[in-house]
Amino acid sequence: MYEYKVIKSSVNSADVEMNELAKRGWRVVAVSPNVAMGMGLVITLEREKKQGD
Repeated sequence: MYEYKVIKSSVNSADVEMNELAKRGWRVVAVSPNVAMGMGLVITLEREKKQGD
């Protein structure tokens, strides 16, 4: 089973945020422009859910 996280990020800091989350086991599955705000990115991440969570 997987769990998912959606974050909003600026283009300039997206790589830093994605790398930090990757260290915690998150994997990027989608990146889209943040159309609602007119700037930035919406990033969807997933990781395998640990036993007991």
